[in-house]
Amino acid sequence: MEEEQNKETTQVNQTATAPVNERKGFNITSMVLGIIAILFCCVWYINIPCAIIAIIFSIAGRKDAARGMGIAGLVLGIVALALYAIIIVLGVAAITGFTSSMVY
Repeated sequence: MEEEQNKETTQVNQTATAPVNERKGFNITSMVLGIIAILFCCVWYINIPCAIIAIIFSIAGRKDAARGMGIAGLVLGIVALALYAIIIVLGVAAITGFTSSMVY
């Protein structure tokens, strides 16, 4: 009788501990895309999509227990977009400065 109870509790414990849906892949992908976005911050057709996807994947992987890589991907994606915006502003300011100082 006691053996049957042990078997039943073992079966109940095995079914109760279902595998947790880990989102480690989202966090790793987010960090890798954030690094790529930072490295190619001057190339808009690589920077902008990689940074946006890094931000989206880090938000999707936020529920994982080990979410440090996701936070890193989020920060890298935001910094990459900010760097690109600064590069655009400096470029426009430089072009404007050069054209206004030219003598005709």
